[in-house]
Amino acid sequence: MNTKLHAVTDASGRHIRFFMTAGQVSDYTGARALIRSLPNADWMIVDRACDADWFRDALKDKGIRPCIPGRKSRDKPVRYDKRKYKRRNRIEIMFGRLKDWRRIATRYDRCLKVFLSAIALAAAVIFWF
Repeated sequence: MNTKLHAVTDASGRHIRFFMTAGQVSDYTGARALIRSLPNADWMIVDRACDADWFRDALKDKGIRPCIPGRKSRDKPVRYDKRKYKRRNRIEIMFGRLKDWRRIATRYDRCLKVFLSAIALAAAVIFWF
């Protein structure tokens, strides 16, 4: 079984929201599910896998400036703040901290609900330490 974890973090790299999809599902599905529950923010760093005009417009409607590099296949290049995008490593560090938990890294749990519960428990512990 293959899954994909979509996450929203704060500026410090602490977890705020999670959404899990099947591994073969597009990243747009996770982005669409999480956009309704985004906290108030000035700007948001997003992976280039979620580069879509509808996603950029949805962020702007919420008053959030997107920092998303354009996909290679885009006709017109999209401008984004490269300095801010370098802070994306905090998100990667968050995923690395989750994988410090052996149960999550090796995917012991077959049931999606149990696996997401283990992620939530690990995230709660990581949030406070």
